[in-house]
Amino acid sequence: MTDDLHYDLLVVGGGINGAGIARDAAGRGLRVLLCEKNDLAGHTSSASTKLIHGGLRYLEYYEFGLVRKALKEREVLLRAAPHIIWPLRFVMPHVPHLRPAWMIRLGLFLYDHLSQRELLPGSRGLNLRASPFGEPLHDRLQQGFVYSDAWVDDARLVVLNAMDAQERGARILTRTKLHSAHREAGVWQATLIKDQQTEIQVSARAIVNAAGPWATDLLHQQLHQTARNDVRLVKGSHIIVKKMFAHDHAYIFQNPDKRIIFAIPYEQEFTLIGTTDLEYRGDPGAVTISSDEVTYLCESANRYFKQHIGAEDVVWTYSGVRPLLEQEEADNPSAVTRDYHLELDTHGDQAALLSVFGGKITTFRCLAQEAVDMLAQPLGIMKGPWTATASLPGGDIPQADFNGFLQRFQAQFSWLPAPLARRYARSYGTRVTTLLANCHNMADLGEELTPGLHEAEARYLVKHEWAMTTEDILWRRTKLGLHATHEQKAALQSAIDRLLALHS
Repeated sequence: MTDDLHYDLLVVGGGINGAGIARDAAGRGLRVLLCEKNDLAGHTSSASTKLIHGGLRYLEYYEFGLVRKALKEREVLLRAAPHIIWPLRFVMPHVPHLRPAWMIRLGLFLYDHLSQRELLPGSRGLNLRASPFGEPLHDRLQQGFVYSDAWVDDARLVVLNAMDAQERGARILTRTKLHSAHREAGVWQATLIKDQQTEIQVSARAIVNAAGPWATDLLHQQLHQTARNDVRLVKGSHIIVKKMFAHDHAYIFQNPDKRIIFAIPYEQEFTLIGTTDLEYRGDPGAVTISSDEVTYLCESANRYFKQHIGAEDVVWTYSGVRPLLEQEEADNPSAVTRDYHLELDTHGDQAALLSVFGGKITTFRCLAQEAVDMLAQPLGIMKGPWTATASLPGGDIPQADFNGFLQRFQAQFSWLPAPLARRYARSYGTRVTTLLANCHNMADLGEELTPGLHEAEARYLVKHEWAMTTEDILWRRTKLGLHATHEQKAALQSAIDRLLALHS
């Protein structure tokens, strides 16, 4: 067996937890291989509500520890990736018969003070009748509150973690499935299948099962192990409609069923509305929104907005399955904890197996740090935690000042139209200079393959970010699929195939 087929750690799953663990482990000097059966962030990690938040509603379930941990991480991540994570203010109209004002004030006070807050302003009351934030809302809504959280480009967060892992020595294999693995002489012997045809034999001193919704199946079917914990699959769906308000704040709405939904500015021209929380028992890879969910989200929005929306106004939808930690006492999917559990199995001196159950995107970094800490003894890891103060690729922006960075970038590349310059800066941060290497005018960007997507960007995404399909580029690396026709998507795939042939 050659050296490049033997690893300290095999991470199975290219969602946010797997990518975060691969990054942390590679940064501590481990030889790491991550395999993902589809694209990075191909499922749950690209289907979130795209928030870095403490989880205000979790306070109702007394999840104070989780909220504190998430609020602390909110500050860490705002500094680590200010290009893809930025502050967002939320407006909560008050509906007295749903929750009393004193309860909301108490919750917001705790939310402001459970963890040290340096980058975001605190909460305050709001007179909706005298505020521009009240204009899109029904006139009966007179009072409200405003508080802070943060927005994240979730799929790009996964890709940046994978990029950082690779730059620290990890090997990232997408479209590569773990077929089987067994312990032998103190190591795992694993068979991987790449592109549904090529077998790769590797060994690893430990395996991390970060398969998300498939974590339990992976344990049983590929690893032939039993688990002391299980995941509970909860479906969350979102709809995208044309922009419903002009300002840059988001809304959080209370529903009569005690659920909440968000209405968030999205991609300049749209509003994102979600999410639902439903038990899910089907194939996690085939989840789609139902007509009942579309109706529910539209009715939830119509309860608050003057502008009425229906199914005919929905321009795009997405759904994902959250693999939450199973709890027998939680009947309501909304009450299931968003915290995580890590299960380490070493069987004495045998090769280690660490399984990840549950979690939320906000706490991925501390989950990853805890996971690698648990592997320190079986793998002899000497280097301690390091990610709390490290930037993600493109995030090394002085003082995390994105606006200052954008001004400097626009001055340097003054030939770029302002909207395109802003999107490049938001998507790639300081790595945008790699994308624009040898580009001095619009012609140098190459053909516009779909609206807003030029050949130079597609080339960058194929070469540096594992993009292989139109879906990878138009819905995960960017959201430009909102503007592309079927014909343009077909032409884009042909261009991607040509680029892949050049880099193969």
